[in-house]
Amino acid sequence: MAVVEPKVVCCCLLLLTGAVSQGPRVDYRDPACAVRGSTLTILCSFTPQSVVEDGKRVLAEIVRVVWCQNHQICHLTTPSVYDSELRYARVNDPRYRYLGDKKGNCTLQITGVQRGDNATFRFRMEAKETKNHFTGRGVTVRVSDGAQMEVHSSTDGQFKRGEAVTLNCTTKCTFHQLEVTWLRDGHALKHTGPSLHLAALTAMDSGNYTCRLKNNVGSLSKAFSVLVEAEEEGSVQVSLIVGVVSAVLMLLCFVILVLVIIRQKNQSAVRGEAGPKYNQAEGAQQQVEDVTYAHIQFRASGSQARPVEVEDDSIIYISVVARG
Repeated sequence: MAVVEPKVVCCCLLLLTGAVSQGPRVDYRDPACAVRGSTLTILCSFTPQSVVEDGKRVLAEIVRVVWCQNHQICHLTTPSVYDSELRYARVNDPRYRYLGDKKGNCTLQITGVQRGDNATFRFRMEAKETKNHFTGRGVTVRVSDGAQMEVHSSTDGQFKRGEAVTLNCTTKCTFHQLEVTWLRDGHALKHTGPSLHLAALTAMDSGNYTCRLKNNVGSLSKAFSVLVEAEEEGSVQVSLIVGVVSAVLMLLCFVILVLVIIRQKNQSAVRGEAGPKYNQAEGAQQQVEDVTYAHIQFRASGSQARPVEVEDDSIIYISVVARG
């Protein structure tokens, strides 16, 4: 007869136990820190108790989800910040918004964080079977006034002319939907977002930058120095000279172009008025120049004909006399 060792039996029991039952679970991101007046999102996920239905192991169906504050089990009429079954909580506080479902997401969002939110929040899920109710261990929320605001740069601290840089106003606690006031050398800027973008840096952007939450002077950050090197005097003069010369050349070209256009218009006008007179004179002159008379005479002489040329101004007579 074979003898089964106790260790083997123990391992088999553990495997069977794990296959029969899968315990419920809730996971948070802990700890959570929020700035007063901001919006905080508590990321949360859960896994219901596994049960056997029709011979198959499935997850229990969740019929109620609850978020409560500073309570161990969030049971029954315990004051809650959110309850999917309003029979226990007639009105849910609108500052607490449930972003999850009844399948596995239990994320809770808190808007307008207050000092009273400095507490431990717990999530509870309830299934059809009472034995499958479960409350998680909870997540602790710490509320801050934002006194630890800091300014960080998107670059390594080298600020060159023409480049862009972004300054970020941050704190150890997360914050959203808050108005941030930016200051340069103590003077308020128009921008109110958590990030300040400076494009095409110039020497005018140099200064000490600070940020704070609006209406919260105590949250003012330490100064962050931005130093943009000014252009050298020689390069400035060269740039100025080049600019002046370019402007003068452009102006000169423009003047010449205008004069050429005016001259062409004047010539066209003169030709249009005196055109017919010039044409008649030129035609007459051409006829005079082209007139050539040839006169040939033959005499009854046996001598050879010889041409006789008679010139009279522009009229040419050619006479050929033949003598017999």
